[in-house]
Amino acid sequence: MDVRVSIIGTGNVGAATAFGLLSASTASELVLVDINKKKAEGEAMDLSHGVSFVSPVEVVSGDYSDCKGSRIVIFTAGANQKPGETRLDLAEKNTAILKQAIPELMKHCPDAILLMVANPVDILTYAALKISGLPPRQVIGSGTVLDSSRLRYTLSRHFGVDVRNVHAYIAGEHGDTEVPLWSLANIAGADLEHIDFFGKAPLDRQALFEETKTAAYHIIERKGATYYAIALAVRRICEAILRDEHSVLTISSLIEGDYGIRDVCLSLPSLVYAGGRERILDLPLSHQEEGLLRHSAGELRKVLSGLGF
Repeated sequence: MDVRVSIIGTGNVGAATAFGLLSASTASELVLVDINKKKAEGEAMDLSHGVSFVSPVEVVSGDYSDCKGSRIVIFTAGANQKPGETRLDLAEKNTAILKQAIPELMKHCPDAILLMVANPVDILTYAALKISGLPPRQVIGSGTVLDSSRLRYTLSRHFGVDVRNVHAYIAGEHGDTEVPLWSLANIAGADLEHIDFFGKAPLDRQALFEETKTAAYHIIERKGATYYAIALAVRRICEAILRDEHSVLTISSLIEGDYGIRDVCLSLPSLVYAGGRERILDLPLSHQEEGLLRHSAGELRKVLSGLGF
């Protein structure tokens, strides 16, 4: 069965995402859409010239009407935050883009899962939900899937263990108020406090978390942007949807009472399946973690209120 995935925006993140989906043959059809039509055409041509090295994939450029029949629409289009610009400034610009794009998408692919990637992702996920009128399960954001991967990588380096055996989550906002869920972190089922058989220095949780939280800034300082790792995170989310995996991922979605939080989109460990977000997991967090999540939600609600939501 043909599986069409559309990507709105072919900047660094959109193009890297297309490459990630192509190289893993995640979809059989990729549709690239950008306000700069020549850029989208060029990316589609470049990617198409490598399809002989992967399973059959058709890559085309087009407009919103070509997204018809998409299982997933990945939204990476948006302005980048400029020096001195506030999150609200950026949110206003990118929400304005959504107000033009989402109604057009709804005309052609109302059954698609909307996967928001552009920043600020939690704000834009909420905006897309309200603008589209789609059910909450159908509008999700990449959230802290990448942040969680960064934390696992940092922990794996500290303990000298395969990152695939490290289980840890970042929740809340994808941004300054994100929350490490240390109470759930483990390696091979063992709480981090009880892991002394690796012979490593004591774990400095705050230092490791700061390294995780500021990773993007360090990358941007060196190369101007981050796009490879987020592209892989987006591919992972798409795989969970297209394979109906019921995988646990920290996507951003509408919160409706969990941990005393309502009417914002932020990241919590959630089951992801063919219909998008199946449900948020009710996991036992510490009182401190719950309080930090409510603070994160409050900061997001301030921005949303500033946008009129």
